[in-house]
Amino acid sequence: MRIGIVSPVVTRLPGVAGDWEASAGIGELARVAQAADRLGFDHVTCSEHVGVPVDVAEQRGGTYWDPLATLGHLSALTSRIRLATQVLVLGYHHPLEIVKRYGTLDEVSGGRVVLGLGVGSLEEEFALLEVPFAGRGERADDALAALRAAWGRRVPSYAGSHHAFDGFVVEPHGVRTDVPLWIGGRTRRSLRRAVELGTGWVPFGLPLDDLAAMLDGSDLPADFEVVLSPGRPLDPLADADRTRARLERTIAAGATLLSVTVRADSVDHYEDQLAALAELVDLEPPATGGAA
Repeated sequence: MRIGIVSPVVTRLPGVAGDWEASAGIGELARVAQAADRLGFDHVTCSEHVGVPVDVAEQRGGTYWDPLATLGHLSALTSRIRLATQVLVLGYHHPLEIVKRYGTLDEVSGGRVVLGLGVGSLEEEFALLEVPFAGRGERADDALAALRAAWGRRVPSYAGSHHAFDGFVVEPHGVRTDVPLWIGGRTRRSLRRAVELGTGWVPFGLPLDDLAAMLDGSDLPADFEVVLSPGRPLDPLADADRTRARLERTIAAGATLLSVTVRADSVDHYEDQLAALAELVDLEPPATGGAA
């Protein structure tokens, strides 16, 4: 069983984040990442929003740490765990901007970057950043194709419907040409986009039964990662049996990789919960660090 964690502190969703996270900072986050790294968890995450309207923040939360700065810091404190953006909004960036910035992170982390990418759904934020909301799906598809053509290449070349480049050195650019690309979303179209242009799917906000129905009969490529969450925070210390059952139900829905949150009252409690979860599912740290 492969399990990563949806990082606490960096994204505080109402009804999900623990009260202790409001006063926590980089020190507490570092402790969580180092514990997850040591215990053999697959990944930590960091999401992206530049600005969230006040009324929307009541539902989505308003705290979103910058993923590049956050994951860059954590990369220096860990050695094995993968560093996942969950997710970057494609419309907010030129593909080569992602290649340069996150390719540099891939370089300094020893090939541990996972690019979680999405089309985006917050129209007000698109307007704030002065990028078009209409037609964002088509532009995202072209950006994904451009990104795949450019990642890991010193002089990338691409000509598409919205992006074209040739004759530019991009250095650093990532240590591999096959960086994992998890496509976010909650629609069948997002799953098709993931199959056609990505290497995995990381949906959000859907019941497991709906996810299972969407995945049932889908022709998924070999090694395609289906990254699912059990939903509410897990509590392995208080209820190991229920925790195991929820994990197994998520796998039965089609998950090849789990991304979880745990209930905690403090960073000490969080670390204890990770240790209990690792023991519950027999996680073992990888034998070596480097690219995953």
